[in-house]
Amino acid sequence: MQRRQGRVNAGLLLLLYQISQVGLQNIPSVTLGVLALNIFLFLNPVRPLSEVCISVNEGFYRKNWQRLLLSPVHHADDWHLYYNMISMLWKGIMLEKKLKSIWFAYIIAVFSVLIGVVYMVLEFMLVKILDDPSYEMHCAVGFSGVLFALKVLNNHYNPGRVSSIFGLQISSKYACWVELVAIHLISPGTSFAGHLAGILVGLMYTMGPLKKIMKACTGGLSSFTDPARPQDYYSEYYGYPGYQYRTPRSYYDYTGGLTEEEQLERAVLNSLNERGSRMDKNFPVSFIIQKC
Repeated sequence: MQRRQGRVNAGLLLLLYQISQVGLQNIPSVTLGVLALNIFLFLNPVRPLSEVCISVNEGFYRKNWQRLLLSPVHHADDWHLYYNMISMLWKGIMLEKKLKSIWFAYIIAVFSVLIGVVYMVLEFMLVKILDDPSYEMHCAVGFSGVLFALKVLNNHYNPGRVSSIFGLQISSKYACWVELVAIHLISPGTSFAGHLAGILVGLMYTMGPLKKIMKACTGGLSSFTDPARPQDYYSEYYGYPGYQYRTPRSYYDYTGGLTEEEQLERAVLNSLNERGSRMDKNFPVSFIIQKC
C-alpha cells in the first residue's frame, strides 16, 4: 500500500466538506462505510491504477481475479472520486433505508463483483464483433458501474419521477440510458462498457433472476430481510430507524443546489477529461485506463 503524493486534492476536500454538511449521524452505516473505504483507498491505494483496473486481458486471460474487488474502489483522480461518492451518498441515503443495511451491503458486494464480470463479457463481445483485440486491453477503474446499477434500483423503487439531463426532462425510467449515451459522447475516455454493465446488472436485479438467486444464496437467514416494495420514498425519508436526524434538510443543501443530473454534467465537463493527457504519458498505447 502506498500513499498518494502530489497536488492538493480539491475534489477530496469538497467531498469531505459536503459529508460534514450532511452529518455523519445522518448517513446510514453501510453508505458511510463505502464512502470511507473509497476515500481511504484513494489516499492509500493498494497498488497503482494499472495493477488494480479490470480488463479482459488482466481479469480473464491472466486470471487476476482480485481486480474484480479492487477496481471498483480505486479512482483515477480526486474529481473522479468526488462525483462518484457524492452520487453514492445520495443513492445510499435513499436506498439503504428502503432495503435495510445488511441487504444493501449484500447488494453492493454482489454488484461490485458481478459488474466487473459483465464488463469483461461486453468487452470480449466487442473484440469478436468488431474484430478488434484492443478492447481486451481496455482497463476500467471506479465505482460508477455500481452507481448506474443503484440508479436502476432507485428508479424501480421510486417510479414516476422526472430527471433533468442536460436541460432535457427525461422520465426516470429512461434516465440511465440517456446518461449512458451522453457521458460517452461528451467524454469518450469514460468506460461505456463499464457503465452499461452497471445498468444491465441493475436490470438483472429488478427484472431478472438476480434478486431471487441472491435470496437463495442467503439460505433463509433472518438477518437478510426482504427488500421493500416500490413506493413513494419521500413521505418517510427522515424517519430512518436508528439515526437521529436534525431539522430535515434538502438534498440541494449539500450539493450546492445541483441535482444529481446537473452534477453529472459538471463531472463530465470538469473531471473526466483531466486524466486522459496524463495517462497517455504514463502507459503504453496498448494499455488504456478508462474511468468507470
